[in-house]
Amino acid sequence: MAEEFRHIPTGALAVLAQRRGRIFASPSTWHRLVRRHGWRRPRVRVHPDKPTIGIRAAKPNQIWHVDATVIRLVDGTKAYLHGVIDNYSRRILAWKVSDRLEPANTVSILLEAAQQLPPSGDYPDVLVDGGSENFNSEVDELIESGLLNRVLAMTDIMFSNSMIESWFRAIKHQWLFMNTLDSVRRVRKLVEFYVAEHNSQIPHSAFRGQTPDEVHFGMGDQVPNELEAARVVSRQARLEKNRAASCAACA
Repeated sequence: MAEEFRHIPTGALAVLAQRRGRIFASPSTWHRLVRRHGWRRPRVRVHPDKPTIGIRAAKPNQIWHVDATVIRLVDGTKAYLHGVIDNYSRRILAWKVSDRLEPANTVSILLEAAQQLPPSGDYPDVLVDGGSENFNSEVDELIESGLLNRVLAMTDIMFSNSMIESWFRAIKHQWLFMNTLDSVRRVRKLVEFYVAEHNSQIPHSAFRGQTPDEVHFGMGDQVPNELEAARVVSRQARLEKNRAASCAACA
């Protein structure tokens, strides 16, 4: 395929060839021949480099992520889940479920999370995207108070707000969608259960067996070493059992 035509879709190229009197074949014929012969067009895409590792905090309450997601109910209505997650520990600091996407909900959960901050120390940077739930007069007033610093993902920095979005995917596909979502009240109870499990019970893969609560409050430093020691003991016991076993032929 000539370089001069690489910007033209295959279907449009078939018509262009007809207009120029070169080949009178339908677009479907072109597509079939491309598939049959494995023709590849010189259309190498050049994309800007993307960060391979997301933004990382060095301690709890240094970076927060806040966002909202839509949850569809069985009757066609919607519920909205707002959440704040700590970048360092992946702990859900505050959340709220409502039947409307209200800007005040973002302020509400940020204030709830801020109540857990130590009396002294630096205020966290809050990573947000450009949605109206994160940019409005109520949130602006909170930011201007100096309690929090707002950072716009992919604009002020090159990182995305993927950490809270990843948690939204997890709670939906690993829990919410496994239940009948018939009311906002039902969604609220399900989210309450999952947040408690996520924070205090489910080990996070990034922390070698520790839960977000243990990392956030510094209570689980011994967990990785305990798990590694237990793995060594278990492996040794399994080897000894396998070596002691004998089959009928060996006997």
